[in-house]
Amino acid sequence: MATSDPLDAGPAADAARTGARERQRIREFFAPKAAGWEKRFPDDTPAYAAAVAELGLRPGDRVLDAGCGTARALPLLRAAVGAAGTVLGCDLTPEMLREAASLGRTDAGTLIEADSARLPLRDAGLDAVFAAGLVHHLPDPAAGLRELARVTGPGGRLALFHPLGRAALAARRGHSLRADDVRAQPRLGRLLGDAGWELSLLDDCAARYLAVAVRRRD
Repeated sequence: MATSDPLDAGPAADAARTGARERQRIREFFAPKAAGWEKRFPDDTPAYAAAVAELGLRPGDRVLDAGCGTARALPLLRAAVGAAGTVLGCDLTPEMLREAASLGRTDAGTLIEADSARLPLRDAGLDAVFAAGLVHHLPDPAAGLRELARVTGPGGRLALFHPLGRAALAARRGHSLRADDVRAQPRLGRLLGDAGWELSLLDDCAARYLAVAVRRRD
């Protein structure tokens, strides 16, 4: 009689193991960088503020900062939705969340240790999602965008942001732009469309990368 566990085999099990390895890799990459993270990028807050403004948040809205890191956007999101709104920040790396708490970001919202691709949130419970530097770190961007769509109500908005454009970021790191970059059109447009979003803005200039999408009502 076979004694192996039937659940420990096949594509689903392989995908689960790969996902676990990728989550661990991301934690190990960001954990040692958490302390003093924002001191490395002291001038980014105005760019964050401009990106948050593109979400068109209203008082009382419910918004998530997905892959929030040190939760730099949380005070800006709180200012937009007011005291009656709900502000959440989730990140996979506990060290980043501890740094966020040390910076007082829990005054602006609730911090959750969670994978942005497997959110502990109900369907259609959010009005908007802000995600800075997230999408190109997702092991499976298509699945991640579907998960963000799941938790966002029809007509809700998604902002994918980075305070540098792709070309400027690649130059800073000594890389070349990749044709298969998930943030590039038309690939991002296809992924968003397949996940239930409609891309409404893509600004990839030297000063920032910002893609804004709207959750379809179908």
